[in-house]
Amino acid sequence: MSEDYTGLDQPLDRSPARFTYDPESFGRFSERVARYIGSWAFIAWMTLTIVLWVCYNIFAPEQWQADPYPFIFLTLLLSLQASYAAPLILLAQNRQSDRDRVQYTEDRVRTERLLADTEYLMRELAALRTALGDVATRDYVRSELREQLEELQKPEPGRRAGEAG
Repeated sequence: MSEDYTGLDQPLDRSPARFTYDPESFGRFSERVARYIGSWAFIAWMTLTIVLWVCYNIFAPEQWQADPYPFIFLTLLLSLQASYAAPLILLAQNRQSDRDRVQYTEDRVRTERLLADTEYLMRELAALRTALGDVATRDYVRSELREQLEELQKPEPGRRAGEAG
């Protein structure tokens, strides 16, 4: 209870409540609105509303009509809706382009890293091929051993075939 108590030594907060603007939450709101405006549900609801508005104002008794035939109030409402929808859609597009730019940068960094890894592997593969070229092949070793064996099996000139040396 003592936490809630402010003594006479504490001045009262007399600053007026200020409006705080959070661009991130407003951006999310604009994206939701743009996503809804671009949906078939919005087109269906808007069409249904306009058809009902027009039908009511044509077929209702004249004293009950809110917006008679030229439908000036309907035009005003549609213009107002469009004047708010256009900037919200542009805000949503700007946020999407910012996300695309970040994604592009991340993709470019990832691609550069993959390219560097690929170049490293290509250099290693070339070094292995070069080193493999220096290694004696099995056929080469066999042929050399065969030649050595044939030389060892040849009788020396001056010796007879059955003598031991």
